[in-house]
Amino acid sequence: MKITTRDMILVSLFTSLTAIGAFIKIPLEPAPITLQFLFTALSGILLGPKLGALSEIVYVILGLLGLPVFTKPGGLSYIFEPTFGYLIGYIIGAYIIGKLSEYTTKPSFFKLLTACISGIIIIYIIGVPYLYIILKYVTLTPITITSALKAGFLIFLPGDLIKCILTASLGVKILPVIKNYVLDHS
Repeated sequence: MKITTRDMILVSLFTSLTAIGAFIKIPLEPAPITLQFLFTALSGILLGPKLGALSEIVYVILGLLGLPVFTKPGGLSYIFEPTFGYLIGYIIGAYIIGKLSEYTTKPSFFKLLTACISGIIIIYIIGVPYLYIILKYVTLTPITITSALKAGFLIFLPGDLIKCILTASLGVKILPVIKNYVLDHS
């Protein structure tokens, strides 16, 4: 995969948007409600699987290097935060969303919505068990699997479904413009 200057700019843009999304939050414990997933999903839809995932990889690396891009102070110790599993999930989620929505000459709302829902499911599949393991075995917080599901999944589900709908709506409008621009400037 050859990465162009345009690709680097777009990856940087979505890395930045994900970081901004971390600061637009409703504080909850153990994980705040943020707009990170919205930008993760958009990166997959608009950049495709590889560049979308790359934007999230860069985001995670910047945070692990200590730049203040996560919801809490970063650094390598962030891997022991209960929410780090969701960050890993963002990488895979962006890839899955991009993969499911690529090769679409005229994207449908339903296809993009399905891609976003698939991506958020992957993020939960990675994030919730990670949250449970870190809380139970690292921070020694007495938590059950049911409590982890409530704290790391159920409370976020309504907002994430709204973000999926918003992302699919934006994708249906933006993707054709991007594809036409790319075709016109090839």
